[in-house]
Amino acid sequence: MKVAVVGAGAIGAYVGAALHRAGAEVHLIARGPHLEAMRRDGVRVLSPRGDFTARPAATDDPSDVGPVDYVFLGLKANSYAMSGPLVHPLMHQDTAVVAAQNGIPWWYFHGLDGPYTGRRLDSVDPGGSVSAALPPERAVGCVVYAATELEAPGVVRHLEGTRFSIGEPDRSVSARCLDFSEAMVAGGLKCPVEPDLRNDIWIKLLGNISFNPISALARATMGQICRHRDARALVESMMRETLDVAAAVGCRPGMSVERRIAGAERVGDHKTSTLQDLEKGKPLELDVLLAAVVELAELAGTPVPTLRAVHALADLLATTSSAPAGSAP
Repeated sequence: MKVAVVGAGAIGAYVGAALHRAGAEVHLIARGPHLEAMRRDGVRVLSPRGDFTARPAATDDPSDVGPVDYVFLGLKANSYAMSGPLVHPLMHQDTAVVAAQNGIPWWYFHGLDGPYTGRRLDSVDPGGSVSAALPPERAVGCVVYAATELEAPGVVRHLEGTRFSIGEPDRSVSARCLDFSEAMVAGGLKCPVEPDLRNDIWIKLLGNISFNPISALARATMGQICRHRDARALVESMMRETLDVAAAVGCRPGMSVERRIAGAERVGDHKTSTLQDLEKGKPLELDVLLAAVVELAELAGTPVPTLRAVHALADLLATTSSAPAGSAP
């Protein structure tokens, strides 16, 4: 099995190191000091499950790698539309793209029977730009339940979780999913093949759609949000509206709001990825988390007043945080 990891940051390098340890031919696509460190010293994984070092190939030029069986996308979803030059040199006729993203994926209605079959969501696939770079028929969905961070260039700190749920958009249990799952498990990770990955997407989204924008707007950790009575009530309202939208488009994930908040509360004073991006001056990954659900609500005719209000504020924050002070958004 030949795998290229495009965007070999904390999650991507962790997956690449695990697959390399399982015997796959792995190529990490990265840049800057992180790339140089991986070329020199390999990927060092520091984990409560045991530290290890893997030495997969690493490059900044995918044309050096050539066609692969799987592309594992470790990029943020807001980079997908521009990923074509990185991904296309890696493709052969049957290459699968395992997209490890939060939120609503660009392939959401691909292969899904019902009134919205093949519908494109402009918030996650503007003008079809993502589908042009990453054809939906190549997509294998992936919901990440692992937490990692780059402690230093070439050094991945694994904090918790080893589960990477994957699944086909058309709900089939395909050979390509089973083969990828087997390699991930051989590398020490959990990788269940889910007949309907959309359930996992919505369950994880319940937390991301609420805690992520609120944490950025309030500069607050998940624990601080849970302990603040009115902020907690806001999270509950956002989650309930999100479940209404999921049901309206045909998905009823088996997760209550109370249980989802309790799980977030156990995480404690953790900064969400959106707050971390804000503090680092990076673009905020809010379209797939929040704008997409508002668009789905419009499509289904579902009222979501709380989601709309938070989306307006978060979108303003995303606009102003990336603009020079005093400039018009």
